[in-house]
Amino acid sequence: MQERAARTRQDLICAAAREFDRNGYAGSSLADITRSAGISMGALTFHFRSKQDLAAEVRAEGQAATLAVVGRVAERREDPVRSVVSLTVALAELLEQDVAVRAAARLAREQPGVGPDWSATWAPVIQEHLGRTGAGRSGPAADRTVLATLADYLLLGAEDRARRQAGRPDALDDRTAGTLARIWEIALRGLATESHS
Repeated sequence: MQERAARTRQDLICAAAREFDRNGYAGSSLADITRSAGISMGALTFHFRSKQDLAAEVRAEGQAATLAVVGRVAERREDPVRSVVSLTVALAELLEQDVAVRAAARLAREQPGVGPDWSATWAPVIQEHLGRTGAGRSGPAADRTVLATLADYLLLGAEDRARRQAGRPDALDDRTAGTLARIWEIALRGLATESHS
């Protein structure tokens, strides 16, 4: 019985993540979520008192997956700029693969201050890594603020692109993470060229 209840709860969280990812918080109804999960409204209300409680659980699941990726990338001990590139590419892959992460990112934007902010799991890490580049250095690390802003913009774009490509078999040939890695190569090459002129 407990195993079935746990499976039902997880099915509801997955269905809610899909709905929140596709339609946002306001555009998702409990009826849509139960229909998507193939579960009754009674089962939903047994596990979650409200749509807000369900959204909080989706956000928590997305945050946990994101923190795990942030931790794995931090263990690599790469140079600061390379670690920022690795982190943003890993997060783009996560956005492509995990609907709860995409939903958490969207819910954080649509409901600021309601729960954990998805970007708060990775933005301070980027700032910390770029802070280790040292003041006054030339080259790609010279303007930490610009690189941090670029990382932020790239991840916002990666989230949007991953959402649009979700479930499309033809999108496998054009992965968001691969595109983001190429953008970083071009940007860093341009910064390196600029610092030598």
